[in-house]
Amino acid sequence: MKFLKIVSLISAAAVSAAVFAGCNKNDAGDGGENTAEQTTEVTYDMNTETAYKANYDNVKALGRTYFNEDKLYCALSGSGAEFSFTGTKCTVSITGDSTSLSPTNADNQVRVGIYVNGERVIDDMIDNLQETYDVFSSDTAEDVTVSIVKLSESPMSTMGIGNITVKGTPIKPTENKDILIEFIGDSITCGYGIDDPDKDHHFSTKTEDVTKAYAYKTAQALNADYSMVSFSGYGIISGYTNGDKKVSAQTVPQFYTKLGYSWSTNGSFTPANVEWDFSKRQPDIIVLNLGTNDDSYTQNDPDKQEEYSTAYTEFLKTIRANNPDARILCVLGIMGDRLFDHVQLAVNNYTEETGDTNISAMKFDVQDPADGYSADWHPSITTHDKAAEKLTAEIKAILGL
Repeated sequence: MKFLKIVSLISAAAVSAAVFAGCNKNDAGDGGENTAEQTTEVTYDMNTETAYKANYDNVKALGRTYFNEDKLYCALSGSGAEFSFTGTKCTVSITGDSTSLSPTNADNQVRVGIYVNGERVIDDMIDNLQETYDVFSSDTAEDVTVSIVKLSESPMSTMGIGNITVKGTPIKPTENKDILIEFIGDSITCGYGIDDPDKDHHFSTKTEDVTKAYAYKTAQALNADYSMVSFSGYGIISGYTNGDKKVSAQTVPQFYTKLGYSWSTNGSFTPANVEWDFSKRQPDIIVLNLGTNDDSYTQNDPDKQEEYSTAYTEFLKTIRANNPDARILCVLGIMGDRLFDHVQLAVNNYTEETGDTNISAMKFDVQDPADGYSADWHPSITTHDKAAEKLTAEIKAILGL
């Protein structure tokens, strides 16, 4: 039978003398503590499996998540969990939603990535109500960090992380990084079509991967934690439209204070019914990238552009009310910069109205045809890399990194 011994140094005053053989007794009788360090060994059986819930005592949440009914529910792009342990085996159970059982919705099913020590070992579309993944196995005990990341977005896909079973030490959450960035955006932030370099192809969660998009890459470059609030086709006042009709149902502000939004069902979990608790952890900086879809509605109409700018200013007030100390950076331009001047106007009006100067704007470079496209004319990996490089430099300058 294989065992793992974890050796640690602790103060004799912190434990009962009965725990250690040969502990020195304090004979002074004056209430003083014996501060001599003692060595103890905790032994873990490497052949016994232990199942853990993905609650916040055991895992670090990635992005906005919700633990309920013994599952950690994930809706938004990039949401998930991360934990570490020392051992020889790990399996993870994940539950799908209503799209998992629908062959006609195969292009809308959850795409999940699971990483071991930074390497993606699982990349799968969840087409069952429950999947169990063998993510790590070794003959000898190793130090392991497991990251479970929802690669697809929330309107059409949600998932729940169930039991995490390991052979080894108990799992524990990884440490928070020094910086937390919140990204608010649309399909560009979600990584729409990034695995499909054919501009004439259309949406599918199979080709969507948030980890290859500019936002996730910026967080990686800054060694920062992240949270994504992004929905493809959504805007400030209108979602994407082919005509003059406003698509007011597809707007981000209405869902910003929620866990997310999805039309798929996952048991009793409905992300739009879950209020997000902003006190969990406040972001250091918020990057707001919305306007690409609004532009399909506003076009060159000054009245519509003004409506966009006014609503943008109001959304900034909502963001600030929930994140009193965060720096806010408003960006636009990767798929077109026609509305950027109105983003800048919204920022200026917000500052004039509130006196809040902890905010600024930055224009992205418009994607270069020479860098190629992804599905539906979305940014290529090369374009995302360039955008991440520019955004990383801007955040470093803002935060003094």
